[in-house]
Amino acid sequence: MFTRRVKIRSAAASAAMAAALIGLGAGAAGAAGWPPLQEGGYLYAGSNGTGTVTVVDLDDVGTCHTPSRAILSLQIVSGSSSVVVYSGTGCTGASWASGSLAQSNLPWAALSYRVVPA
Repeated sequence: MFTRRVKIRSAAASAAMAAALIGLGAGAAGAAGWPPLQEGGYLYAGSNGTGTVTVVDLDDVGTCHTPSRAILSLQIVSGSSSVVVYSGTGCTGASWASGSLAQSNLPWAALSYRVVPA
């Protein structure tokens, strides 16, 4: 009887390990589309860090910018600045703030942005 319990536990542990590895593989595949993290601010016209890239001047605090294309995702790596994106031009409409370390698809297409202190 002892041998049977060991076999059942081994089978259960193997199944749990396989499920965990499958889950990790799926997560890595989803993250593979993003460019590697690098210091600075980057706005993308596509989701998951794809499409036309707008490089953000993180020292230009407070100025409203309207990029040539709508922003669908962003990547920010800064210790002191974050980016607020807006649904309308001229920094109007709904807003969403990035934080100083972010890699995210936006909840909607953003048409303008400004740099703010983190």
